Amino acid sequence: MDLNRFMNQGIAQLVKSAGRYYLNNPKGIAFLAKIAPEIKKSAKRRQRNEETGLHVPPLIIASIASRCNLHCAGCYSRATGACSEHTEEEMTAAQWEKILREVSGLGVTFVLLAGGEPLMRRDVMEVAASFRNIVFPVFTNATMMDQEYFALFEQNRNFIPVFSIEGGKEMTDKRRGEGAYEVVHDVMWHFKKKKMLFGASVTVTKENMDSVVNDDYVQSLRNDGCGVLFFVEYVPIEAGTEHLMLDKFDIEHMQEKVERFKQGFDDMIFVSFPGDEEMMGGCLASGRGFFHINANGGAEPCPFSPYSKLNLKTDSIETVLRSGFFGELRKIAADAEHHGGCTLFDHEREVAALLNGERDF
Repeated sequence: MDLNRFMNQGIAQLVKSAGRYYLNNPKGIAFLAKIAPEIKKSAKRRQRNEETGLHVPPLIIASIASRCNLHCAGCYSRATGACSEHTEEEMTAAQWEKILREVSGLGVTFVLLAGGEPLMRRDVMEVAASFRNIVFPVFTNATMMDQEYFALFEQNRNFIPVFSIEGGKEMTDKRRGEGAYEVVHDVMWHFKKKKMLFGASVTVTKENMDSVVNDDYVQSLRNDGCGVLFFVEYVPIEAGTEHLMLDKFDIEHMQEKVERFKQGFDDMIFVSFPGDEEMMGGCLASGRGFFHINANGGAEPCPFSPYSKLNLKTDSIETVLRSGFFGELRKIAADAEHHGGCTLFDHEREVAALLNGERDF
């Protein structure tokens, strides 16, 4: 499989869907007219790197904050210790700027900003705003959206807010706290009024699958102005939550539904994670399609596989991508049979053995 070509085609399809969303929206069309050439330039940079033996993924996931103002049930960030009140080791805005400058030069198109709660790092958000050739999906709980942030997003349409919800009011408030759904809904209304592209991210579990993976729910989000919808399979990092994990039948059913959504709602962008990896030849972590940088600079294969040997405070992005650790992780993923869910999470012992030096690379 020519992964670069496949991914570039996928990115082009995303731009087309965004174009349908922004139809008859002058500001939105103007944004796409500016960002589309930058996306093509980034693809050419990645191809040039490929020809020299360096595979650069189009996406980086950057957890810019370790703190969060919510305590959601089953949060993987808190379960792994990535989300905490200890910020002493967090990277500075200047260190994040250095990273963004490097990934921009290498041809990375998307930098997904996460946390913790990314809006707790206004300094990093303001630094990111200066990189107009990168698209920044910002995964947020919406509670910190104030007038200054509304203005920042309006002035920088390459910032695309993605609001975390669990379905309707009952499921969202159950996991995120009383009143969480209303907060998100009010913020969505603001972005709809401004005719700005925004998304939603739904963690899919056994409990909410039937209520969120259906046409009525997607239509309700579309009516609210949502243009991007992420379906994220629940990974039971927190002990005792294994019963919430989707089984193989659930995953296959969800993928079939998502493919239908893509046909029936062609002005929306749908991403199923990690389900979409199967059509791209398996696990995309460890730099094959993306990798994760934690708030302290650790270079991890994936948010659900939080292991790092290198740190971006001292190491370069290129060093990470060429590292033996990531190379061996890609081999583990390639040898594994993809049956849905997170591949590296399912091979946690092998990953830990690499990290601890019990397996050579």
